[in-house]
Amino acid sequence: MKPTKPSPGSPARDRVLHQLKARGPQTAALLAKRLSITSMAVRQHLAALESEGMVTFASERGSVGRPARIWQLTTRAEAKFPDSHGALTVDLLQAMRQAFGENGLQKLVEARTKAQIAAYREQLPDTSSPLEKRVAALAAIRRKEGYMAEWSRARDHFTLTENHCPICAAARECQGLCAGELKLFRAALGRGVKIERTEHLLEGARRCVYEIRSN
Repeated sequence: MKPTKPSPGSPARDRVLHQLKARGPQTAALLAKRLSITSMAVRQHLAALESEGMVTFASERGSVGRPARIWQLTTRAEAKFPDSHGALTVDLLQAMRQAFGENGLQKLVEARTKAQIAAYREQLPDTSSPLEKRVAALAAIRRKEGYMAEWSRARDHFTLTENHCPICAAARECQGLCAGELKLFRAALGRGVKIERTEHLLEGARRCVYEIRSN
């Protein structure tokens, strides 16, 4: 009996896309391991997604054997992830810039950041709580907002990773939004916390990554 082909829009194929979005380019074997399914099943999903223009691959030659296929998402696949009404938001930002000028637009961004700080502080643990607890809560908030956020702990710092930006189109139009995010994180986590953005989507990275440590 031939294996059943994955159906369009199946949950299994969505999981493949999600893994490629969250973890970046990888082989079918690694995808199979992370998804706890067979390599054959993953290859079927990838073949179907490739035929739809959702994924593509590059061959990477190792020291022995045949070149490995490293799979990654295409630009078309990004439409599978939320963009918070990107086109409409960009139109509104352009209209605001024309109506109020660059300074007026900056004031609107600052007002948004101020409102976000207040909302985040209501949801985050008290600033006297361990930094690890606050970082975990911040990642949970961002995950709910569509940023596919996760956090981890290193020897001397914490890492907050955002694998998706639901406001990417708006951020490209108004980069003050990205500056506002750094201000938001610093204010929400409290004094005595240093935050550095080490990877930035708008600078060509696949994701945004922040290192967070106590001063």
